[in-house]
Amino acid sequence: MVEPRTAGHTARVLVASNRGPVSYSRADDGTLTAKRGGGGLVSGLSAIGPEAGAVWVCSALSDGDRAAARAADGRLDPADTGDQRVRMLDIDAATFTDAYNGIANSVLWFIHHLLYQTPLEPAFGPDFRTQWASYVRYNTAFADALARDAEQGAAVLVQDYHLTLTPGLLRERRPDLRIGHFSHTPWAPPDYFRLLPDDVAADVLRGILGGDRAAFLTHRWARAFADCAADVLGAEVTERDGELAVTHEGRTTRVGVHGLGADPDFLRERAHREDVDAWLPRLREQIGEGRKAIVRVDRTELSKNIVRGLQAYDRLLTEHPEWRGRVVHVAFAYPSRYDLAVYRDYTAKVEQVAEEINSRWGTDDWQPVLLRVDDDFARSLAAYRLADVALVNPIRDGMNLVAKEVPVVSDAGCALVLSREAGAYAELGQDAFVVNPYDVEATAAALHEALNLPAAERADRSKRLAAAATALPPQRWFLDQLDALGG
Repeated sequence: MVEPRTAGHTARVLVASNRGPVSYSRADDGTLTAKRGGGGLVSGLSAIGPEAGAVWVCSALSDGDRAAARAADGRLDPADTGDQRVRMLDIDAATFTDAYNGIANSVLWFIHHLLYQTPLEPAFGPDFRTQWASYVRYNTAFADALARDAEQGAAVLVQDYHLTLTPGLLRERRPDLRIGHFSHTPWAPPDYFRLLPDDVAADVLRGILGGDRAAFLTHRWARAFADCAADVLGAEVTERDGELAVTHEGRTTRVGVHGLGADPDFLRERAHREDVDAWLPRLREQIGEGRKAIVRVDRTELSKNIVRGLQAYDRLLTEHPEWRGRVVHVAFAYPSRYDLAVYRDYTAKVEQVAEEINSRWGTDDWQPVLLRVDDDFARSLAAYRLADVALVNPIRDGMNLVAKEVPVVSDAGCALVLSREAGAYAELGQDAFVVNPYDVEATAAALHEALNLPAAERADRSKRLAAAATALPPQRWFLDQLDALGG
């Protein structure tokens, strides 16, 4: 058992995640510049206030991060972090790369999003075992840091698929702690989860079950986790008052659900700042007078299904020629995981299909697809405001906040074409045009129906979507997890 640090260096609430609330870049002269990030965890942690003295434990992701972590002995300057207490771990770069790219993003992400082309992959050989050893070391570094920084009986909220082993490792070191794990991804059904080597599948499950609570974005993902625990480990699964519990090796882990919604106050304020307003006339000009806009905003991530979305738009123009010249597909797809070849290839495919559509249907005064493969948040918010239809068709997604953000920001209300495989479907499906993400023809038909929706009905649906999308804002999402641990 690891003893906590002396008073003043410990915390009653700790959050652990791969990415922290700040990143650092290093100039040619060696000076470091901090850039603060956003997202649900940043908003959520702010809900408990600085007086709680929470600590956020994260990993250095870049050379700049590692330099900053070394210079501060891991405890970052609050001036860089928005007054949050942040411990950034200086994990060896090779270990981090193996754990992050080799296991988290190339194995666990693929498993939970059902992305493998199984006739050829996966094939778990010696390289995988080397990378898995790094993943164990990476999780161990987090467990050690949390064990040192937690007060007696503290609440620890461990986040996502990068840190599946951490709850179990931390339990060994500090059995006094209240430990929760939250999965932001889907969870694979047992047959697909069993693609993992048997010992690895068991270790991942045992790691999460080391916590007092395992939580998910939807009941579907929670049930899939419990089914895997029963199938792989032979664990006992019970249900009481709608909450699952998994008992294994003498311990019971409660399994909960916390949907993550959009932050309406932030979105509405941010969507009307000067930089967004500056984009509106530029986008209107690019779309063209009187034309409707089908908008999607995604990372160029394999699970987002951008290629089939473009193919569905192509089918719309084929089957319904009346839309030619009257609609533009605005697709903002910013690069993701570009250090992995499969993601570079996918981005190239997205660009290729968009070019083919523009070549096939475009005219001198109409470009059918407006594709941009770079990241500009203000431009994305401007597109949200102009959207007549939002297309969100992931192969599989833990939640998908874009589906929730567009109705909140839309100026005139928008129709939502939504994959039934997105976690957001559980909350938004009633007022969306729901599609099978693999069915290009049906997605084209849904786009046609959404485009034809009368303005009044579109506005009414959009209001209901926005209400559902903001029912569980990040602050409540975080506090609910904390409360469920008794924090």
